[in-house]
Amino acid sequence: MYIDVLLGLQWGDEGKGKVVDYIADQYDVVARFQGGPNAGHTIRINENKYVLHTIPSGVFRENILNLIGSGVVIDPITFEKELQNLDGEGISYRDRLLISKKAHLILPTHRLLDAASEAAKGKEKIGSTLKGIGPTYMDKTGRNGLRVGDIYAADFMQKYNALKEKHYGLLKQFPEVAFDLAGEEEKWFSSLDSLKSLKSVNGEYYINDALTNRKKVLAEGAQGSMLDIDYGTYPYVTSSNTISAGVCSGLGVAPSKVNEVMGIAKAYCTRVGSGPFPSEQDNETGERMRTIGREFGATTGRPRRCGWIDIPQLLYTIMLNGVTQVIITKLDVLNEFDTISVGTEYAYDGMVTTELPFDLCSTNIEVQYALYEGWLQDLSGITSFHALPPKAKSYLQSLEQQLKVRISMISTGPERSELIVK
Repeated sequence: MYIDVLLGLQWGDEGKGKVVDYIADQYDVVARFQGGPNAGHTIRINENKYVLHTIPSGVFRENILNLIGSGVVIDPITFEKELQNLDGEGISYRDRLLISKKAHLILPTHRLLDAASEAAKGKEKIGSTLKGIGPTYMDKTGRNGLRVGDIYAADFMQKYNALKEKHYGLLKQFPEVAFDLAGEEEKWFSSLDSLKSLKSVNGEYYINDALTNRKKVLAEGAQGSMLDIDYGTYPYVTSSNTISAGVCSGLGVAPSKVNEVMGIAKAYCTRVGSGPFPSEQDNETGERMRTIGREFGATTGRPRRCGWIDIPQLLYTIMLNGVTQVIITKLDVLNEFDTISVGTEYAYDGMVTTELPFDLCSTNIEVQYALYEGWLQDLSGITSFHALPPKAKSYLQSLEQQLKVRISMISTGPERSELIVK
């Protein structure tokens, strides 16, 4: 059997959690392959709203196994809070949630390093979520990180203290920041009991055995493709590979096992934090999108920057990921717009092209737009593509033609049921 992949095509916040929750019952296993508690996957079921940071979004479907893969970094404190929230809602998960022993741990000093490093950058801040993600991945590539499997080792405290001392040395180059390290350490060690209460596995063997036994696996990405460490808007990126190539390294599977790659994009575009955003509307239009779409970060609460959908940017991430189908979310946010713009080309360095430059940060780009008439109609209750207003269908059909990939689903609201399968 093969792995299907679901990931974001923009700068994150595309609505991955809702779509994973919707399609999860078609799979036996949902697996997170990268990222950490900087992710915020929001799922609304009836009147209830859930935000997951580390746990795969398939946890709300009974009989579906959920794996936190080796490419994920885990903060035990945040993880414990997530488990407590699920317990409080009466959701059964303990026999369905597994953790790879090779997943790395975020220490309190990782978060302290993150805060100190970001504070020292001043105006050059990259917009870190301050969750300790970057320093943890640095220790991972530096070959001295701590992994889930280490918490069972006899010399765990020696390893912990050695890494902590290394962090103390690094902190000397930064100004002091307010951080209750002793208090955070106390919570961290206490939260390890929650981590130990779940089954940890050799994730690479587990997922390959599942495939051998013809289980259907859905790999769930975090953040968005434009935040990929190698191919995103560097240095305003996350610290992991958010594109489909990250599935293989994050779960320990061969590329030949990947089947469908489902890419999610909003009907417009958003970004949290610093960094280039060619189609941004830093004006009344952007503010209107933010208000209607309730565009505030699920993890940080920060207001999201808003702009029109960007075809060159999407063509880039569709190419990188090998996308086989596109899912458009939050179409309903555009219900009240008389005119809708679509960024079709970039003008820079004396040429007009759909190709992104080497460095979006330093290239002066002028986005060329095409204009579409808005449908000015509420989409609530519409359950089929053919029932959509003609102008909404025309907008989607135009996107499909320009992206050269079929649109398979359209989300028209936050609820699980507000998703049109095309």
